[in-house]
Amino acid sequence: MTNSTKQINNDNAMTSFDSLIINANLATFSAEYGFDISADNNSHNMPYGQLENAAIGINNGKIAWIGAQDEISSFLSSYQNQQITDAEGNWITPGLVDCHTHLVYAGNRSNEFEARLHGASYQDIAEQGGGIVSTVRSTRAASIDELFAQSEKRLLALMREGVTSIEIKSGYGLDLETERKMLTVARQLSEKYDIHVSTTYLAAHALPPKYKSHLRDRADDYIEQVCEWLPILHAEGLVDAVDGFCEGIAFSSEQIRKVFEVARALELPVKLHSEQLSNIGASALVADYQGLSSDHLEHLSEDDIKKMAASDTVAVLLPGAFYTLRDTKLPPIETLRQHKVSMAISTDCNPGTSPLTSLLLAMNMGCTLFYLTPEEVLAGATVHAAKALGLNNKGRIAVGCDADLVLWDIARPADLAYQIGLNPILGTMYQGQWR
Repeated sequence: MTNSTKQINNDNAMTSFDSLIINANLATFSAEYGFDISADNNSHNMPYGQLENAAIGINNGKIAWIGAQDEISSFLSSYQNQQITDAEGNWITPGLVDCHTHLVYAGNRSNEFEARLHGASYQDIAEQGGGIVSTVRSTRAASIDELFAQSEKRLLALMREGVTSIEIKSGYGLDLETERKMLTVARQLSEKYDIHVSTTYLAAHALPPKYKSHLRDRADDYIEQVCEWLPILHAEGLVDAVDGFCEGIAFSSEQIRKVFEVARALELPVKLHSEQLSNIGASALVADYQGLSSDHLEHLSEDDIKKMAASDTVAVLLPGAFYTLRDTKLPPIETLRQHKVSMAISTDCNPGTSPLTSLLLAMNMGCTLFYLTPEEVLAGATVHAAKALGLNNKGRIAVGCDADLVLWDIARPADLAYQIGLNPILGTMYQGQWR
């Protein structure tokens, strides 16, 4: 086992942790312990960055020490029983990160689910006043308390499976008041529950009905509004990142560029719904802005993959939407691998195309539908998902990172992607505290 204790080499330090986890097997996803998912087959990488028979010392909500169980055993008498968690040989991973969700919304779109089963397409539903605009109507009508009550049920479902960080987008308001309401609810959820919430401004999600007519499409006028609202909501402390829907049924790359320019002026990172239904160069656009992530990607080209690799933009794969829409166009997984683009996995939790509140199931879908490996999907729900949110202190078990950890009753890390419908969680720690 690699010794990570060089920064702590005296008895005083080894007896002064706030808490300890002992007798654990760790999936660290840390390069320090040999994690390198893009390594050649003949290299000496360690799958999952795993450490067996290990222990963790925690101070002030951070991981302060990682080492072999033998290194801490002689110091255990210095701690009270309540300070020590005995993992009993079970596995610990970083807290799971759900990096692409539309979790805050009101209403229900099971009618559209049914319509698709009767042959209606995504585009058909959108053109008939359904889709995103349908949820907009319900979300606008909901009070902030009603919106919170509906949304927290979905959040709690994800938390019960070990999610400790989550992204929540706006985009079901399409007006200043409701976009503010959605982002406020996202902040309130973070305050009430032990979970990190990254908020994303997604007003460029769909064109509100009042900007449509049989005479002309006023998408440019709406984008001007989107650009005006962003500084207002950012000044109110409600925006961590900026997103858009760049697609033939949504907004052009030129229109999204205008929004990104405002984001750049505010020093906000960007991401994008890209290449879900067609290829109009959206991933190249987000790469131009050194975006955090490009998401969906079924129609992604190799040229755009190269640009994403150069900008270190994460590819966020959303198998729940692929599954719900019964899509047949796979994302170019092998080409993403070849160019060593980080791949994240997320639920895409939303009412229309991915009503999914299980990140574990999304991981299984990533394997069965996208042919990813168990290591790739678990990395995609931890270290790469954290990268997609710009959270450098999360998604890994490493000294200095947040002590966001999950204890699992599993035989090996692959069990998390293998099992369907069984939640093997034993406990979740957020910033050094067990939930």
